[in-house]
Amino acid sequence: MSNAFNLSGKVALVQGGSRGIGAAIVRRLAKEGAKVAFTYVSATDTAAALATDINNSGGQALALRADSADAAAVQQAVQATVEAFGRLDILVNNAGVLAVAPVTEFDLADFDRMLAINVRSVFVASQAAARHMGQGGRIINIGSTNAERMPFAGGAPYAMSKSALVGLTRGMARDLGPQGITVNNVQPGPVDTDMNPASGEFADSLIPLMAIGRYGQADEIASFVAYLAGPEAGYITGASLTADGGFAA
Repeated sequence: MSNAFNLSGKVALVQGGSRGIGAAIVRRLAKEGAKVAFTYVSATDTAAALATDINNSGGQALALRADSADAAAVQQAVQATVEAFGRLDILVNNAGVLAVAPVTEFDLADFDRMLAINVRSVFVASQAAARHMGQGGRIINIGSTNAERMPFAGGAPYAMSKSALVGLTRGMARDLGPQGITVNNVQPGPVDTDMNPASGEFADSLIPLMAIGRYGQADEIASFVAYLAGPEAGYITGASLTADGGFAA
């Protein structure tokens, strides 16, 4: 275990941690020694299996059912993490949804839910978590390279929601810096997950846009998050850091 990634004694909460990038982050933080709570909405069996796997491997994990669109549920997840593990050092805001439609046809209910999960839940969780954090606290938001580049039609509200995290990250870094808490935003490009598989309908159009010509892997994003959560990243804050295979280059 390298010093750059050593999270022994730390407690983390990952919003949206049962599948895809979130699950990879949960596994990586646990591997580096953190106790990890994570939220899920409907994938009960998947979430339970992930927690059981980590616990059986010598780590400590806790699955918490919480819809990120529900502010009270997000706040309760933070409180439940502190009650279970005694503290909170790391918050990863990974929950997110995607809806694609032309501007003239975009459903306002989809618009509102996207903002509630992709933006409001980040603020709600960060606000609640920061009250429990001290020196060395870490808040890491999972944005998207689409904040920098939206090369296809129908993604305007999604791009807006991820662009909002850029400003929110900078502002929270200013607010929380005196408390010793860093706030950063990781912006993945296309990653091979259930939401956007490398063999899916969007892959043929997206792969040519990347400098290295392939989708990313969830573990590649998780390693970046683990570094930002670790002791050697204490001078990085207010940053939006892109890991997208050159998608926005």
